[in-house]
Amino acid sequence: MNVIVTGGRGTSGRWIVDALTADHDVTCLDRELPANGGHPDVEYRALDLTDAGGTFDAITAIDPDAVVHWAAIPVAGTHPGVDLYRNNTLAAHNVLTAAGRVGADVVQASSDGAYGFFFAAETPVPDELPITENHALRPEDPYGLSKVVGEEIAETVARRDGVSIASIRPSWIQEPGSYPCRDPDYVTDRSAGAGNYWSYVDVRDVADLVVAALAGVTAPAGDDGATDVETAIEGHEAFNCVGPDNALGEPLRDLMRDHYGRLPEDCSVEGDASAYSTAKAERLLGWEPTRPWRDAADEPVEPPAV
Repeated sequence: MNVIVTGGRGTSGRWIVDALTADHDVTCLDRELPANGGHPDVEYRALDLTDAGGTFDAITAIDPDAVVHWAAIPVAGTHPGVDLYRNNTLAAHNVLTAAGRVGADVVQASSDGAYGFFFAAETPVPDELPITENHALRPEDPYGLSKVVGEEIAETVARRDGVSIASIRPSWIQEPGSYPCRDPDYVTDRSAGAGNYWSYVDVRDVADLVVAALAGVTAPAGDDGATDVETAIEGHEAFNCVGPDNALGEPLRDLMRDHYGRLPEDCSVEGDASAYSTAKAERLLGWEPTRPWRDAADEPVEPPAV
């Protein structure tokens, strides 16, 4: 397919671009062109995605089959809240609206920040463990709110334009050989990771889910066997994207009791499980995380140079 990736020069975006180039023609939209020419199999366009005119011009000219919208300010606290909210929501609106206009299906970056746990004034105990995509979204910060709005934009565009959209909700993304969630200060201080219940995900698992979601949103409606996905995605669907266990390797029930003093009434986690369920992605897309920190944290893998 002809695929646009926004934010493809970012920390996780470059892994996604690299994963897609084997099977698709990829154009990367980002703020700046790569100084070294970039990936030899990728076309690059420089633009500000918060500018509606430039975004519409670029996307309608390329006329892609699909768009992976990965560009955003990726975390709270690095920019004034209003600037972060404006950037993320305007970019999502412009990119998804233009994609809908040309009939392109979309995979976009959301976040577990949409649930509102990590940046809450006081981190709550979740309503359920594991946390499913049906859990209430209650952000208190501009970043989490921007992701909720981005998913609402996806609902609108999918409903209005008849395209399919998958929103991926990664937890804290780690690169192989560089795992901050295994740094001594993090491992020895349980409060350091309590805000997202000690969750993480390897960037390669993220890229794999994007590839699987792209197959899901572009599969013909009613297709139940022509692709690797179980079900073609129709409308908008959100998917948790987390590692197969928690970053401390300890029983999650014990971690929750020690730090929060209780468990939710709806609790079925066992052992060192992640706090988030990935059952929906496994059921609909055939994806599950395969890179636990025990294998990936010190793995010597060169990152894609894109």
